[in-house]
Amino acid sequence: MTQPVLDVSPFERIVFFTGAGLSAASGLSTYRGQGGIWKDYDYRSVACQEAFERHPGVVWDFHDQRRAKAAAAEPNAAHRLVAAVQAAVLGTRIVTQNIDGLHQRAGGTDVLELHGSLWGVRCDREGKRWEERRLPPPSRHCDCGAWLRPDIVWFGDALDADTLEAAVAAAAACDLFVSVGTSLVVYPAAALPGIARANGATCVEVNPEPSALAGTFDVSLRTGAAEGLALLWPGLVQQAR
Repeated sequence: MTQPVLDVSPFERIVFFTGAGLSAASGLSTYRGQGGIWKDYDYRSVACQEAFERHPGVVWDFHDQRRAKAAAAEPNAAHRLVAAVQAAVLGTRIVTQNIDGLHQRAGGTDVLELHGSLWGVRCDREGKRWEERRLPPPSRHCDCGAWLRPDIVWFGDALDADTLEAAVAAAAACDLFVSVGTSLVVYPAAALPGIARANGATCVEVNPEPSALAGTFDVSLRTGAAEGLALLWPGLVQQAR
């Protein structure tokens, strides 16, 4: 059996902090890297409240395309390995910036979705939110007549306070923090590695390119998500297939 690059056996409170790079092997685009979504689209036209108020149908068309791509994608080996670690180490939490739902489809549980979910909708007039997986949704309007909006965090939106509080608490309490597939440029999410480190956690980065905070990690693996996680948990690779 391949020896891990870090002995992870002593760790009992693990946080996986994941970004778009984790889902790249499932065929979903990242945001800022080569071939990223924001290379082809201007977020000011499709991913902010102002755009939604100007042209809600255009914004919905963009997000329906993203929903269809996410629905057609399958969890990859990295998603499955994260789920396998969570099953083996009961103190494992998953904190993600992804909105595709692939962690849950791979068997991950208690996933903290910092930026919301493509599979959620909400009515800001009535303050209601619910899951909607039909493609496309049967209506883009609430029963009250107001436009529904995707329940995700757009540019300029604040993160859900309860979800952020839970993520900060998880980072502060963990003994191993593993950042996977994120550029660490979007705050407040990018503050989580520093919180973990300040509270004594060992911090690992798995990313093909150095993130904005690469120098703060104890171990850096310059590889894809599945390959990097397999170097840390080689004993779970077969189980995750």
